Amino acid sequence: MMDVNEIRQYLPHRYPFLLVDRVVELVEGESIVAYKNITVNEDVFNGHFPDFPVFPGVMILEAMAQASGILGFKTMDKKPQDGSIYLFAGIDDVRFKRQVIPGDRLTLESKVVSSKRGIWKFSCQATVDGELAASATILCADRKV
Repeated sequence: MMDVNEIRQYLPHRYPFLLVDRVVELVEGESIVAYKNITVNEDVFNGHFPDFPVFPGVMILEAMAQASGILGFKTMDKKPQDGSIYLFAGIDDVRFKRQVIPGDRLTLESKVVSSKRGIWKFSCQATVDGELAASATILCADRKV
């Protein structure tokens, strides 16, 4: 289990773009389960449907990518402070199934599909109360900074 202080060691993102609040399961080289609490005071709601707050799909994808990045960093035993960064390299098979709104807890699940020459492929899904909100295959590239 990882709290936000430990998560910040594995992700270079900071407020308002840190989109993982807690990691509840992590099996290095295999999978991660994390979550993001969606609150009405998220900066994004000021401009994204302010009269009908819906968490943007692209932010859900970014949250899944960040969870995947934590899994990759932990698996490689690296941290951003070591001069490594995980870059979003691609996304396939994206589907959105339900709206995510303030008060929801977005559960982020990512599984390693493959890793070759610093390119990682993850099968991801985001759910709210067990109901699928989004799914995607995400590619990340481990690069030196």
